[in-house]
Amino acid sequence: MNNDNEKDLTSEESKEILSREQLIHSYESEINSLRKNQKNKRGLLFHLTTGVVGGIVAAFIIVVLIANNLIPMFDFNSSTSQTPLSESTETMSNDLTNDSEIKDIPIAEVSKAVVGVKNIRTLDPWTNTSQGGTGSGIIYKQENNKAYIVTNNHVIEDAEEIEIELSNKKVLPAKLLGSDPLTDLAVLEMDDAHVEYVAEFYDSDKLEVGETVIAIGNPLGSEFAGSVTKGIISGLNRSVEVDTNGDKQPDWVTEVLQTDAAINPGNSGGALVNTKGKVIGINSMKVAQSAVEGIGLAIPSNTAQPIIKDLEEKGEVNRPTLGIATAPLNQVPPEVQQQIELPKDVRSGMVIANVDSDSPAEKAGLKKFDVITKIDQTDITSIVDIKVALYTDALPNDKVIVEYIRNGKKETSELTLIN
Repeated sequence: MNNDNEKDLTSEESKEILSREQLIHSYESEINSLRKNQKNKRGLLFHLTTGVVGGIVAAFIIVVLIANNLIPMFDFNSSTSQTPLSESTETMSNDLTNDSEIKDIPIAEVSKAVVGVKNIRTLDPWTNTSQGGTGSGIIYKQENNKAYIVTNNHVIEDAEEIEIELSNKKVLPAKLLGSDPLTDLAVLEMDDAHVEYVAEFYDSDKLEVGETVIAIGNPLGSEFAGSVTKGIISGLNRSVEVDTNGDKQPDWVTEVLQTDAAINPGNSGGALVNTKGKVIGINSMKVAQSAVEGIGLAIPSNTAQPIIKDLEEKGEVNRPTLGIATAPLNQVPPEVQQQIELPKDVRSGMVIANVDSDSPAEKAGLKKFDVITKIDQTDITSIVDIKVALYTDALPNDKVIVEYIRNGKKETSELTLIN
């Protein structure tokens, strides 16, 4: 049976190969005959002569084989040595302007509203050396000779100075107006003298899975400033647990858009735009696992806008609080757990470790070692659940019902939330 890569030979091809084999056999016989004669001869001259004859015959055989394509000819002009990367590598990019799906998107205009954000902080106070991280930002407002930029909190975190690089390569200092670790947003202010374009937000509640989107930002820094990648909306209302306080434990759940448009380090804070050229999301993160490809996440515009407004006007986001410190039941030390009496059907909850003076919790009668199991309709098993119950569904001055366990019994209290 023939291999998949083999072909059946025609009779003419078979005859041609047979003829070549006979020719080779003939020359081999001649060489063998000469070698037999060599054994019967003596003298240096004869050895040299037969050596030359043998070489000529061998060379003739090689020529015949090459001429009949039985062995390949080596190209001495080719080289196997490697050219230095700096001399041979070209930056490759797709010309998205000819893409029929996005040819009407004002990419060039929107890109002018996407800026580079440089985080400068002192590396060595003795030598005055500094280190700068980079990210992206979006100019969303221009007013009273000022331009306002939204970016990610993690882009400007711990910055001593912040610089903005515009699409026209102008570099300007910026002032931090406010930041919010929970939503990973920050608002900056700078002089607007060189601003050429201001981005416009779109209603992210109107988005549908499968819509074409464009991510614009500065992956890997200013060298690739204004990079544009194309994708689709892969998912809506994705809930992602994040660590906002750096303890490597999730303490918040953020609602994000999922896209397969490439989002790389430096893209953070850049724009995710729709086919109308309007901002539908702020690029924030990607799932960085070896087994995962093409999962980028962006903060929806409707989620971001009220946060941006608070940061611009107040420098912070006002959120309600209970006035307590808590810990998950399964993380409480054994000696403390012995002081907590629970019903048999309760296996999780948040144990109160401390109650602030004059707080809503104190006024409602909550005490240390009470185990909170529910706030309104939200079951409480972690700090994430408490934050979701308070920050997503409630506002300052709202009243909430807290269900908790004390001395093995379920109890409830009504609390009035404060900022």
